[in-house]
Amino acid sequence: MSSPMERLLQMTRRQFFARTARGIGGLALASLMDPRLLEAAQAAASNPQDQTGGGHPPPLAPKARRVIYLTMAGGPSHLETFDYKPTLARLDGQPIPKSLTAGQPIAQLQGAKELRCLGPQHPFDYWGQSKQEISRILPHISGIADDICIIRSMVTEQINHDPAQTLMNTGTSISGRPSIGSWLNYGLGSENQNLPGFVVLTSEGGGQGQPISARQWGSGFLPSKFQGVKFQSSGEPVLYSGNPPGVSCQCQSEVVKCVKELDRQFDEVVDDPEIATRISQYELAFRMQTSVPELTDFSQEPPQILALYGARGGDGTFASNCLLARRLTERGVRFIQVYHRGWDHHGGVKQGTQTTAGLVDRASAALVQDLKQRGMLEETLVIWGGEFGRTPMAQGDGRDHHIKGFSIWMAGGGIRGGLTLGCTDEFGYNAVENIVDVHDFHATLLFLFGIDHKKLTYRFQGRDFRLTDVHGRVVESILA
Repeated sequence: MSSPMERLLQMTRRQFFARTARGIGGLALASLMDPRLLEAAQAAASNPQDQTGGGHPPPLAPKARRVIYLTMAGGPSHLETFDYKPTLARLDGQPIPKSLTAGQPIAQLQGAKELRCLGPQHPFDYWGQSKQEISRILPHISGIADDICIIRSMVTEQINHDPAQTLMNTGTSISGRPSIGSWLNYGLGSENQNLPGFVVLTSEGGGQGQPISARQWGSGFLPSKFQGVKFQSSGEPVLYSGNPPGVSCQCQSEVVKCVKELDRQFDEVVDDPEIATRISQYELAFRMQTSVPELTDFSQEPPQILALYGARGGDGTFASNCLLARRLTERGVRFIQVYHRGWDHHGGVKQGTQTTAGLVDRASAALVQDLKQRGMLEETLVIWGGEFGRTPMAQGDGRDHHIKGFSIWMAGGGIRGGLTLGCTDEFGYNAVENIVDVHDFHATLLFLFGIDHKKLTYRFQGRDFRLTDVHGRVVESILA
């Protein structure tokens, strides 16, 4: 280890002036202006793990404290789930009007000589006192019709999976920007110092499982401590969270303390914010060695709760992930994203949607019911939806990607239940009423947490960035 004098000699001119600017004179002046600032600095130094997020209370009255985002990766067909079209059913097999599709972005059907209508492949019914129209392949979600708000007029800009997922998760199709969970944790901080503030869970089945890049939960230019942490579906939930044979907890603690001290000394020389992140993440990882095993132990869950979700625990299914998501919210995790990869039905859309729906329907509804009976739904926002919808035109016996109109639903966290917002045209092609784009969706999500989307910014490369960029409006009609 280098001596203090050697480290001083390694200091660059820029580092010297930067450190001098923060020196004793500035500290003395600050303490004279407000002695409480010095007290706060001393308190922060004694408990550095508390320095998460923006550290400021939200400027607006928050309705939600946590969010569980059930991400249906691959693009669920709105025409088989939440948006029944009698006209499309009547014209099944007939050419779709060219006026709808001419010059419009289509993925794999682009350039096809003739585009024909493919009617809805499953019957729909009206459900609950609100009479929301939902497909019969979703009987359990239909049972919570009065608790959910269905938005039938979502639109997006990207027609292929990865850029569409990137847009939905980060507000732009440009890779490398912060994801929603990172923005929320940056703005509000974490409520649990023993678990990450942003957790990702994945499952698959029922259709083509599109790959999901880890950048979908990345922190971009925000400090890396705000990025999502992916929990494994089987085995150790977090890799290397357990000690190897022969290494005690006390021994591991000493290693963490030693590494922390080495990083601290190096930070005195280079002044790199990422070193502070590294220190805090080492400490978090050490605390997770105790918190994660307890979190993933379902043995204390009552049998009726396991039956409600259809979960066995630790098997990597969507059902187990939904139950784990509820346990994470109980422990104060801010943002949980539960991916199910299986909604990409370019062929066999009738059987495919039924199979995939069977894998996610029960647990999606159970999550809302469970949160509600525990008194947690009012403060927990639940979102269900994919990156886009599917075309009303046939692709053999399947459907292509579609961005001009699709459906998602939301529940809890300040959302009006029993409401259907917006609609698409008679073919399910274009959203035509109360159109909601991705930026509006993000602006509304932040508003539910008490954040003005125009004011949650981070300065990077000389510009103030935000999740909604220069777009977005709050969809007030869906607010409770």
